[in-house]
Amino acid sequence: MKTDTLARVSGGIPSVFDDLLKPWNDWFEGRELWSRATSLPPVNIMEQENQYLVTLAAPGMKREDFKIDLSGNMLNISNETEEEKEETEKTFTRKEYNYRGFSRSFSLPEGIDTEKIEAKYEDGILKITLPRTEESKMKVGKSIPIQ
Repeated sequence: MKTDTLARVSGGIPSVFDDLLKPWNDWFEGRELWSRATSLPPVNIMEQENQYLVTLAAPGMKREDFKIDLSGNMLNISNETEEEKEETEKTFTRKEYNYRGFSRSFSLPEGIDTEKIEAKYEDGILKITLPRTEESKMKVGKSIPIQ
């Protein structure tokens, strides 16, 4: 049985058109994947003697843009921002809306004094301090010298 190229359909569009539009489709699909990958801000978690320090790189945001919740032993950091951009020229008006958001959740280790958790945002970095309880500070490992 002979297969006609125009009769083959991929996603509702004949394959001949797929080949013709491939560079454009690849560009838009790649842009969407890039956008998703870059929408999640990087996080560093440092274990220190008296606390854990969580830093999240989120330049261009405001303190009010963040929401930090503690539910049981889960620390949730989220953000949702709306950006509106309008350009007016002689014959047209263009208005763009941009919604961005993310949500990160972390399971806290035992021994965190949840009543003393603090958060601070400055210079594009959100810093969350997770202080250890006195009991957990005593359990911190130590280096034993070899004689």
